[in-house]
Amino acid sequence: MSTIQWRPTPNALTTPDSYSIRFVSRGSAGLEDIAADIALRHPNFSKADIMTILSAEDEVVMERLLNGEQVTKEGSLSWFPSFTGRLDNPDDPLPPLDECLHLNTRISAPFLEHLRQEAQTERLPMKEKLPVITSAKDTVLGLRNVLRSDGMLRIAGNNLLFDRNDPDSYCLIEGSRSGSAVQSRVGTVTNSEIVLMPDVPSQDNPWNNEYRLSVTTHYTEHGTPRTGIYKRLLRTPLALSAFGHPNPPEVGILTSTETSPLVSAIGGSVSADETLRIQAVLDMRQDVLLFSLLDMHEEGQTGTAVTVSADGEQTLQGFSGSAISSLTVRVNDYAALKELIRNSYGGRLVDVLDVNTA
Repeated sequence: MSTIQWRPTPNALTTPDSYSIRFVSRGSAGLEDIAADIALRHPNFSKADIMTILSAEDEVVMERLLNGEQVTKEGSLSWFPSFTGRLDNPDDPLPPLDECLHLNTRISAPFLEHLRQEAQTERLPMKEKLPVITSAKDTVLGLRNVLRSDGMLRIAGNNLLFDRNDPDSYCLIEGSRSGSAVQSRVGTVTNSEIVLMPDVPSQDNPWNNEYRLSVTTHYTEHGTPRTGIYKRLLRTPLALSAFGHPNPPEVGILTSTETSPLVSAIGGSVSADETLRIQAVLDMRQDVLLFSLLDMHEEGQTGTAVTVSADGEQTLQGFSGSAISSLTVRVNDYAALKELIRNSYGGRLVDVLDVNTA
């Protein structure tokens, strides 16, 4: 069976960048092609006869539309006129028809459903000969966009293959504030996948846990090196020690390149060591942030969301089965945090927290 081809195309209007799904046509079929296809299925009719009938259908449909009717071809589509424009008074004349009169078509639901059920799709690579990173996932935790020095990072995409012996070809992890490391513990390297044990460079402050990922390679022996940069930011887990004890050390979280943390974890009720996540989501309708604790599985357990609209302390409740019944955080710069989440994280910022009682 043939396939419907598509290609991911960068969407420059989103932050972070995303990709739109673009249909790629294999060609176009005209009246003669359709008539020939019908003649193969119905050999009692000649191609010329079928072309005559198809042309006559267009003429009849047009006559019905000019008569002010909606025309429905059962099982496939409908044609109907429509108008655009504005009248300042109900007795004003219509604008010129070449400005206000339009013809609409509507596909029938059964016809579309049949197409969806029978269709098979085929992904085409992006046209630009450039490394394209489509995802980065810590395979130990099973989470995307998490960078753990004791984990395994799987990078997926297109045109990722590079020569390990070429000093100008490499995979780079770079701190958004400081530090960079060319990756040396690389296992799999193919056009579509790189698997490595991350070398994570340190940054100026422990709360600066944000990193960029890129791949640079040659496509010809004497060609210019080309670099593909992952559109998402990776974040390393943050360690919270002595939590559950009085006055544990404060730990900066949910921060980017700032010299002081936008949010600090300052205490909580903890019965055992646990790794979990904290998220801050921008609610566009209310223009506030929603904080909550999450387990380590996407679409898993979630604590009750807390609305945050200003600087100050907030207590987040744990989720069912968690050893952390509550975690107290202090928002130090609400305006900067909201701007970061809006502009760099598409409305949702998540940190992994390694919480220890000792």
